[in-house]
Amino acid sequence: MTEEHKHGDDCGCGHDHEHEDHVFVVTDEEGNEREMVMVYTFESEEMVYAVLLDRNDPEADGVIFRIEEENDEAFLVGIEDDEEWERVTKIYEEIAKQEN
Repeated sequence: MTEEHKHGDDCGCGHDHEHEDHVFVVTDEEGNEREMVMVYTFESEEMVYAVLLDRNDPEADGVIFRIEEENDEAFLVGIEDDEEWERVTKIYEEIAKQEN
């Protein structure tokens, strides 16, 4: 008989729960679902953005989404405005250069 372990911040299991992956299922233009992991967030012009990587292909290019909140819930929103996209990709490229 196996016992199910409920993880929590102070469960004492040795896992670092503060650094567990934030996984999202994202559907692309062709209708394919991919598990994406949030690896980075940053702010620009009072908006918050998230960089997600494919969980099964971490070497693939990341995807940037805007995070919007409504009724205490957060949503990932695609960036459709070209000017906003150019601005956030430049910011992320600078961050990536500094990280490397």
